[in-house]
Amino acid sequence: MEQSTPPEISPEHAFVTTDLSKVYGEGAAAVHALRGVDLEIPAGELVVLLGPSGSGKSTLLNILGGIDRASSGRAFFKGDELTAMNDRQLTAYRRRHVGFVFQFYNLMPSLTALENVDLVAEIAIAPMSSMEALDMVGLKNRATHFPSELSGGEQQRVAIARAIAKNPTVLFCDEPTGALDSTTGVGVLKALQDLNTRLGTTTLIITHAAATAAMADRVIHFADGQIREVVKNDYKASPDDISW
Repeated sequence: MEQSTPPEISPEHAFVTTDLSKVYGEGAAAVHALRGVDLEIPAGELVVLLGPSGSGKSTLLNILGGIDRASSGRAFFKGDELTAMNDRQLTAYRRRHVGFVFQFYNLMPSLTALENVDLVAEIAIAPMSSMEALDMVGLKNRATHFPSELSGGEQQRVAIARAIAKNPTVLFCDEPTGALDSTTGVGVLKALQDLNTRLGTTTLIITHAAATAAMADRVIHFADGQIREVVKNDYKASPDDISW
């Protein structure tokens, strides 16, 4: 079956999706994680995806991040069709363009903060220095400390430094404050907002914390595998003004 003509992709857009769907399983047991999602995300924006568990946020992030495949529909990154890429092409896309930050830090306990960042910097195509990445999240003075010697917020900031050390075009954050208290979480959000401003990295943050929406350029509300509403903020709040 021939593909339809690709949509017009503006250079200003990092991602465009058309009728994107994802189904897990078959028959009566099938789970429709995404149901025909049409979306445009401008390059350089900080975007918050809000919605309850099972609403499709993480599924969308995984498809845009090249770690899962859509069942139907199309997804584009700067004009390149992600949904048409083979495994090798998706691996190259992730390596060159994508940084991931997850709820749990996944740091190597036997390595220092600097060495944890080195793991990614050493295999990236055009990395920044690991020390520079730590400095950007305010942890240069903790470079020689092991994860067990760092607080939860500090460990998450090391994870962010590890993600940005590869100089990604896009940064995907899946519940980055989910394991943190409000005060510590604000520090992580400040680091993400600062990096978005300084580096111009398109940043997508999945969260259950509705108050986080105030710091975004754009807020995408998900429910039942569909986008219910997209809100563009005229004013972006400081993470210092956010509590949940």
